[in-house]
Amino acid sequence: MSNPDKSAVVATRWWWVRHAPVRSDGGNIYGQKDIACDTSDREVFEAVAKILPRSAVWVASNLMRTHQTAEAIWATGFPRPANMTKDAAFAEQHLGEWQGTNRAAFIASRPLGSHWFADIEEPPPGGESFMDLYKRVVGAIERINAEHAGKDVIAVGHGGTIKAAIGLALDGQPEKGLAFDIDNCSVTRLDHFASAGRSVWRLPMVNQQPWIADARHAAMHQPAGPEVVPETRLA
Repeated sequence: MSNPDKSAVVATRWWWVRHAPVRSDGGNIYGQKDIACDTSDREVFEAVAKILPRSAVWVASNLMRTHQTAEAIWATGFPRPANMTKDAAFAEQHLGEWQGTNRAAFIASRPLGSHWFADIEEPPPGGESFMDLYKRVVGAIERINAEHAGKDVIAVGHGGTIKAAIGLALDGQPEKGLAFDIDNCSVTRLDHFASAGRSVWRLPMVNQQPWIADARHAAMHQPAGPEVVPETRLA
C-alpha cells in the first residue's frame, strides 16, 4: 500500500562549499577578519563546478573570501546566478582577542584532542562562542529552508559555519559537527526533508574533494597558511 503522504515531502538540498585557502594570515588565527583567499588553482574549481547543481539559490557569508571563492567557480564557465545573498549569519566564528595570535601556538596550548578552538560554550575574550555561531547559522538555515523549500542551495561558507550546519543535521548536536574535517574548497551536501509536522536531515557527503579524482592533481587537500607554497605544475 502506498504512503499517501509521500508526495507531500519537500526536499531542500544544501551544497556547502568552504572558501579557498588563506595564504596571507601570517600563520595567525583570523576568524572574522575580512581576509582574502587564494583562488589560483583552477583545476580545483573546475572539479568543484562539475558536481554543483546549475540551477540553485546562491548564498555566502559577508566575508570576501567566500565571494572570491564563488567568483572562482563561476570563472570556470559555471552559470553565474542573477544574485548571491551575502549573509553575516554565515560568517565564521568571531574569535575576539584570539584573532591575530599564532595558530600553532594557540592550538598547542589547548587540551590534547580538541576539535575546535574552545569548548562550544566558551567565548574568547571580546568574541562569541561556537554555540553563538551555531544558533545564528541554524536560524539562517531554517529561514532559507522556508523561503526556498524544494530547491538546491549553494552556500559558500567557512569551516565553523559548515561544522555548525552538520551539527544541526546530526539531530541538533553541535559538538558532533566539530568532529568533522572541512577542508578548503571541499563540498558538503546536507539534505533537508520536510512534511506535515516532521522534518529530517540526511548527510549524502561531507568534505568531498572532487579534484583528487584527477591524477594530475597530487594534492589530497588544499593546504592553507603562509608556510605553504602552492605547487607549480607544468602545462
